[in-house]
Amino acid sequence: MLNFDLSPDQEEFRQQVRRFAENEIKPKAIELDEKEEFSVELTQKMAELGLFAFLIPESYGGAESDYLSYVIAVEEIARVDGSHAATVAAANSLGVGPIVYFGSDEQKQRWLPELATGESLAAFGLTEPNAGSDAGGSKTNAEWNGEEWVLNGSKIFITNGSSPMTKIVVVQAVTGVDENGRKEYTCFLVPTDTPGFSAKTMHGKMMWRASNTAELYFDDVKLPESAILGKRGDGFRQMLYTLDKGRLSIGSMGLGGAQGAYEMALAYAKDRKQFGTPISKFQAIGFKLADMAVEIEAARNLLYKACWLCDEKRSFKKEAAMAKLYCSEVMKRVVADAVQIHGGYGLMKEYHVERFYRDQKLLEIGEGTSEIQRLVISRMLGC
Repeated sequence: MLNFDLSPDQEEFRQQVRRFAENEIKPKAIELDEKEEFSVELTQKMAELGLFAFLIPESYGGAESDYLSYVIAVEEIARVDGSHAATVAAANSLGVGPIVYFGSDEQKQRWLPELATGESLAAFGLTEPNAGSDAGGSKTNAEWNGEEWVLNGSKIFITNGSSPMTKIVVVQAVTGVDENGRKEYTCFLVPTDTPGFSAKTMHGKMMWRASNTAELYFDDVKLPESAILGKRGDGFRQMLYTLDKGRLSIGSMGLGGAQGAYEMALAYAKDRKQFGTPISKFQAIGFKLADMAVEIEAARNLLYKACWLCDEKRSFKKEAAMAKLYCSEVMKRVVADAVQIHGGYGLMKEYHVERFYRDQKLLEIGEGTSEIQRLVISRMLGC
């Protein structure tokens, strides 16, 4: 028998996160966006709420939560602001995730307790200036000199990469070639205070202006053998597994953003009068709102099913790609109509919907573009 109800604990947690987002983040969102300012204060408050402990086992100080509860939390933050949802999503899915999935007990003991409490954040260094969708084109490399690994190269567009709270970065690097002449990839844990490592905050972004985005540089960064995450040569597989789960959180950002924009448009349409009538009563507006509601409901069911498959330890790669693709493109359609319903006011920064319109675009690009998602899906269909 199918059951679409969330558990009482999940519903209670949703409301708790929603209240936090409405009361703590929303009043500051426009100002932080305008200033391009990462808020340590709000990030620490999100940590106090447990928003960085979802994936971490209880034995390391975490919540060991189900993936659906984590996705619901990201959805509720994104309903109010994409920047802070990005901070949570990247810290969990891309920062904490690889350490939980592939780290040694020593690595977990060292990093997970402080990541669970938000004492520090973790980032994931994959994208490079010339290696985006073609992750196999990475040039950052690590060479063994007989005593230690020496890491050189750079990464770009790394969320949480240079925040004052970030203390560890998971970095994928080329460590040689295999017997078939193909590049061998290995992931390393690089503490941000390691000599030779530097990070530069990126400014002038169109979207997620209150989240931290950085360029990372590795100049003869020396790392011990124990810095390898998992096994040498497993980096590419680790990256793919991490991105599969990360796509669920990106999907939740699209779903939450669409929900927030829809609610703003609905409230505005009921309040705004033209020709003496609330514009929600005009069929042209009412149909837009109806289409928004239908697509959001479809997106939620698709995303939650993918999370259910993940929690059930069943194959979810195809469904994760579908959810990421659909939710991000649903938000695109919803925010476009939400701005249209607001008319000229929708173009003004004093209205939150303007920020939602800008923030949406990243969801079609980050963690695998919409084109890559379609490629993943088509291959799994046997095309």
